[in-house]
Parts: sequence; C-alpha cells; structure tokens
Amino acid sequence: MKLCYIFWLLCLVSTSLTFTLVYAAGNVTYDGRSLIIDGQRKLLISASIHYPRSVPAMWPGLVQTAKEGGVDVIETYVFWNGHELSPGNYYFGGRFDLVNFAKIVQEAGMYLILRIGPFVAAEWNFGGVPVWLHYIPGTVFRTYNQPFMIENEYGNYEDHYKEDGKKYALWAAKMAVSQNTSVPWIMCQQWDAPDPVIDTCNSFYCDQFTPTSPNRPKMWTENWSGWSKTFGGRDAQRPAEDFAFSVAHFFQKGGTVNNYYMYHGGTNFGRTAGGPFITTSYDFDAPVDEYGLPRLPKWGHLKELHKAIKLCEHVLLNGKSVNISLGPSVEADVYTDSSGACAVFIANVDDKNDKTVEFQNASYHLPAWSVSILPDCKNEVFNTAKVSTQTNKIAMIPEKLQQSDKGQKTFKWDVWKENPGIWGKADFAVNGFVDHINTTKDTTDYLWHTTSISVDENEEFLNKGSKPVLLIESKGHALHAFVNQKYQGTAYGNGSHSAFTFKNPISLKAGKNEIAILSLTVGLQTAGPFYDFIGAGVTSVQIKGLNNKTIDLSSNAWTYKIGVQGEHLRIYQGDGLNSMNWTSTSKPPKGQTLTWYKAIVDAPPGDEPVGLDMLYMGKGFAWLNGEGIGRYWPRLSEFKKEDCVEECDYRGKFNPDKCDTGCGEPSQKWYHVPRSWFKPSGNVLVIFEEKGGDPTKITFVRRKVSIACVLVAKDQPSLGLLSQDENMMENNKNVPFARLTCPSNSVIMAVKFASFGTPSGKCGAYLKGDCHDSNSSIVVEKACLNKNDCVIKLTEENFKTNLCSGLSTKLAVEVTCS
Repeated sequence: MKLCYIFWLLCLVSTSLTFTLVYAAGNVTYDGRSLIIDGQRKLLISASIHYPRSVPAMWPGLVQTAKEGGVDVIETYVFWNGHELSPGNYYFGGRFDLVNFAKIVQEAGMYLILRIGPFVAAEWNFGGVPVWLHYIPGTVFRTYNQPFMIENEYGNYEDHYKEDGKKYALWAAKMAVSQNTSVPWIMCQQWDAPDPVIDTCNSFYCDQFTPTSPNRPKMWTENWSGWSKTFGGRDAQRPAEDFAFSVAHFFQKGGTVNNYYMYHGGTNFGRTAGGPFITTSYDFDAPVDEYGLPRLPKWGHLKELHKAIKLCEHVLLNGKSVNISLGPSVEADVYTDSSGACAVFIANVDDKNDKTVEFQNASYHLPAWSVSILPDCKNEVFNTAKVSTQTNKIAMIPEKLQQSDKGQKTFKWDVWKENPGIWGKADFAVNGFVDHINTTKDTTDYLWHTTSISVDENEEFLNKGSKPVLLIESKGHALHAFVNQKYQGTAYGNGSHSAFTFKNPISLKAGKNEIAILSLTVGLQTAGPFYDFIGAGVTSVQIKGLNNKTIDLSSNAWTYKIGVQGEHLRIYQGDGLNSMNWTSTSKPPKGQTLTWYKAIVDAPPGDEPVGLDMLYMGKGFAWLNGEGIGRYWPRLSEFKKEDCVEECDYRGKFNPDKCDTGCGEPSQKWYHVPRSWFKPSGNVLVIFEEKGGDPTKITFVRRKVSIACVLVAKDQPSLGLLSQDENMMENNKNVPFARLTCPSNSVIMAVKFASFGTPSGKCGAYLKGDCHDSNSSIVVEKACLNKNDCVIKLTEENFKTNLCSGLSTKLAVEVTCS
C-alpha cells in the first residue's frame, strides 16, 4: 500500500500537477521573518475551502469570491477516504477532482496550500482516514507503527502515545523532508517540530505564538471563523469585529501567514460528516456561507482589513519594529525601514473601555478590543471594531415541490415501506453483542439486532394492564426500537457524550415476542488519542416488569443484518430506482417509520442557491438524482434559550460558547442542494425516513438576499473610495462613504430607510434620531435606485454635515434588491 505524505505544503500550482506530487512553479523558501517566493518576501492571506464540501460548479465562484475578498491563497485538505475507497481503488472525480480544483486556483492567479494529511480531523468522517485501514493487521493510528505513518495537529496528542509518539513525530518530519518537494513543510500544533519543518499555530488567537526556532516565520494555519455544529447543538457565531481584531493583532505582532478556517465551510454531503453528530451543514459561520454567498458584514469587513494590511506589507516584512506603550492596555508596534517608510498598528486590548491615545502628536480614538492601522503612521485607514461595510439579511424563500409530470392533477409520491428487523438472509447470529463499527466497517449507518422472548400467558402485567419497560444501553450513537414490528421509540447521544440509555414502556403479548433494534451511527470519530478504537452500538438489553423482576437479554442469541434493504438495493439511484414495487399516492403516509419516498420534480425557479426544508420530517437521508444530500435530522437544540444571546458583545476573547444562537430550535432544517445537481425537470428526489415525518410539507427553499444595509459614521476611517472598477482607486482618503451592492443579475429596487444624522437600531430595524437630514432619502435614491452597485459619500455636497452640532453623525441605509 502506498502511503501519502503529511503536513502543510505551500505550492505554486503548475499544469504538471499529479496526484502524488505537487511541483513548484517558483522557488519557495523561508527565514525567521516570512516565506520567500522567487526572492520576494510575502505576507499571505489564506482561505480554507475544502473541495469535496462544495461541488465543481461552485469552485470557480468560491475562489473568485475569496480573491475579491483580498485573499492570496486557497487552502484545502486532501481527503484520503474520498480518494481511496478500498485498497488500490482510487477516485478523483466529481467533488473529489482535486486536480481540477487546483487548476481553478491556478487560473485565478492564486497560490495553493495543500494540506495533504491524509489524517485531517476537520469534523470529517474518521478524520479523513479510510476505515479499511484500521483493519489491516498491526495498525494503530497516530503512533509509531509500520502500517500507519501519517499525521496532522499531532502535538496535542503526542504525550498519549508516550515514547512512540515522540518517535513518530520525528520520523514523520524526516520522511516528509526526504521527499525533496522543494517547498517548506509545516506541522500544525507541533511544539517539537525538527528543522527544517515549521511549527505553526491553530487557535482563535495567535498573536502571542512564537515558533520554536527564531529561524522560522510566524504562521497561523487555522484561525477559526466560528465552530462546527452538532445535531442537538447550537450555532457558534464569531463577530466580525473580533475576527478582524485577531488578524490585525497577529500581523501587528510579526505574523506572516494567516489562514482562515473556514473561509467557506460548505456541506458534509452524503455520509462524510464525522464527529460523531456533526451536522450536514458545515457552515462554520465562515465569511462565505454554506451556499456560496458572502456573509456580510464579515466578508466585507475582512476585505477592508486585508487592504489595510497590504498597504503595510513591505515595511512589515522588511523593516524593524519598536513596541511603545501608550497607556494601560494600549500599545503601538511601529515598523520603519531605511527608505523612511513607516506603519503602525495600535491595539487597545481592554475588553471593556474605549481609549483615546496620543501618537506622534495626533489623537486617536480606539474602541475597546480593537486595532487601528496607520499605513503611513499618520492616517488611520482601518479600525477592527468600526464596521462600515454592507450587512445583508438572508431569506429562505419556500418553493413548493412541482411535479414534472404535468398530467398529474395532484402531487404524488411513490412510497415503499421496509419491515423492521432482518430482511433477506441474516448476516450472522451470536450470543451477545458486537461492536457496531467493527461489524459494518462504516459501509452503512445501520445495523439490525433481533432476538425473541417468550411471555407466559399468566404474566401479571397482561391482566393488570401495566407495561414492562425496555431498557437498552448503548455506547453510541442512536437507535430505534421495535417490538413485534411496532415502533417503540428512539434514543440517542449527543456531540459531547455518545453513550445513551433507551428506557420506554413496551407492549408485549402472551407467547413469542420479537425484539428488533436498529442501531445507528451518526458519523465516526474524527480525532483524539486512539480515536480509531472508539466503538459504538448496543451493550445491554433488559426488560423490567416480567414476574416483578428484570430479565437480561444481553446474553441471548442475537441475529444481525448489516444495513437496511432499500439502501442495499440502492433504490435511490440508477437501476435501483425500479428494483422495488413503489406505491404511488397523493396521500403519502405520515409518521410512518422505515419509509422510502420518491418524487419526480422540477428544479426551483431562479438562479439562487437551493435548500431542502426538512423541518417536518424525523430523521434519515435524502438524495437528488442519486447524489447524496446527506443526513437530515431537525432535532431540537438541547440548550435552553438563556444559553444563547440576542446580541453578541464582540469585546473580549471569543470561545465557542460565547455568542451562540439557535437554542431550543431545530439543529438543522435546511439542507443544501447544489444547483448543478438539478435538471430543468425530471429530477428524482428520494427520502429515507427512519422514525416518521410528514413528506407533504417538504419544500425547496431559495436562499436570497432580502435586504441590504449599511451604517457609516462621519468619522469612519477610510481607505479611499473604490470606483465601480475594482482596479481603480480614487484619491479620497479619509472621506467616509457608504457602498451598497446587490447580488449579480439584480438591482436596488427600493430604499426602505435612509437617515443622515443620529439614527439608531440595526439592519432591518433602523430608527430616525432626533437629528435627521430630511433630504437623506432623496440623496440615496438618486445614487442607488435601479443600480446593482452604488456609493454615497458623506460630504457636504450630499448631506447637511453641520446639522447635528456637537453630536456624532452617521448615515444608515436599508434597501431591497430584486
């Protein structure tokens, strides 16, 4: 077996790219200050976009959006278990066409960081490693043993493997360097990385990180834009102000490469989500959302930050720095070079109080927890806490499923129901329980267990009307229980604790009773020490209340069947669609377990991104034209409303529990269906529902910008007004302006709110203040109506700038796009 390489690899992509080696089109070296490409020091802004978490039709747009956002580099993992499906069986097509993805990056004139793993973690199923590797004799993941020699982010776990962990890390570094790839190798979170490998930082903040050698540049390989989400969890949303603060402070303190993890999170299509319990959505609160739309204001605020940093690039990388205290919690790092160039970053790390400071005989106001950038040591062009870029409000517009057969007067579903328990011939029978993962080897989520119990007709509960209680212990992840073909209930763990207990009263009859348990995995473990040995599945089954005692069925003879029948027959795609006798009906069953639904539908109108609304379904899988949309489960968040926030205070250090939303709401109700998967008509939508739902309420949704807003203060720092041509910059430094842009193929149709003066509120809920320029709407309408993009300068020509004497003034605008 040929094992792939390791770590981070910076590569300049050329057309001679192959699957196993990436050639450098230029010379890439480094020293203690920066990476050096073709003799030029580079300060790099990098964006994580994982190619299989989107689709090829989206890749050019995603890369271009990153480039427009001021990004130099696209970063991605390589997902081994998507490329080698079984030993020697390779796949590089569809979403896994890595070569095509790399060429798209090249054609955009950008660099590529290839994180070739193949252990990747990344909330990806089994950490990106093929499950079959675990069953090669002698294999233990992430330690020094012959079959397994690959790694990523190992420093956090090395001690768990004791001396073999150290030997493994050193061997891995030596092996990587020996490949002579002509580009630097990088080990994330590896505190003992040997030369010439560069150790790097992964965190929400890396300004205080220092490489273990002064001869290595300071690199940030994962700056987390948000956090992953689990079914039953909540949404972690990182404020744009704090995200920008972390980046500016990193470069202030000598950083040279910042990689956003994620810049576009995307979707865990099919069964690629790991965790366990990671949702199908991998949005990650990234600057570009799951559907490919810029998340505003986060994307726009970072774009302005990148411009400001790039204005300082030469002096940052080639000059010398001096640190100056400007008072409690405020410091300036001043960079100068021999040409007389000067740039300064001023940081206020107080997480509560704004500060006004003096620097070189000028006064600067810094909000709490912010960094100001002065590329010439005089003019403040950006402050991380002062957001002036556009904010969008997104709507999910419902679209009823439209039957492709226009001869049908009512919408019809084809329906086929599976019977609980063993289908076809049993796979095996044993006394007791087997580990779920070791049995299925992750070829499916599903494993049936069946046994039987005989109930004497004189049992007291039969006469008293009471019910025995079925008690099932499982080490993860979920199960559905059936007695005599009837559904008895569902139980499951969660993202922090996979194990759980099922405890439900059940109906038994005199004579023989069949107990059937459908055990489920919800994505495999993705990281951690010895994670490859973490199992799942049923460990104990008891029935309480038979003859006033507890009957333990754990040692019974249990019969097993891997998978469910419809999945085995692939009735969701190709020839398998016709392998069953579907029942066509305009009144499909509701609340019915183990049921397959199929409909032939038209594509939703328009060109907006599309989702599938599964709020009224239970749990299961969805496919369109044979492509796996993924697991759906609109499971309610287990968190109480008070565990979330309505308004997030960006000030102070961020963590995944600080600014959460979605408490008490469905974990995920909308599921991304890429536009490129649709045909104009004749699309085959297939649903497998495990526990019961209402298919008549399934709809498509179109993801659309409903309103666009901007709020700009009169004293807002400005980089200079960009014209409609992004390559042109007018000489208007420190002239504040508001800019509004609608999505392509749409224009500003109405101005819903406009006020220069002292407006208050937020996007969608602005209010006029006591001071208001009555001509505000006229000015904005003249500049913006029927245009895709418009700019409004906050000048005396447009507004009565002296109207609000002694007060801070600003312009608030809300428009609709159509």
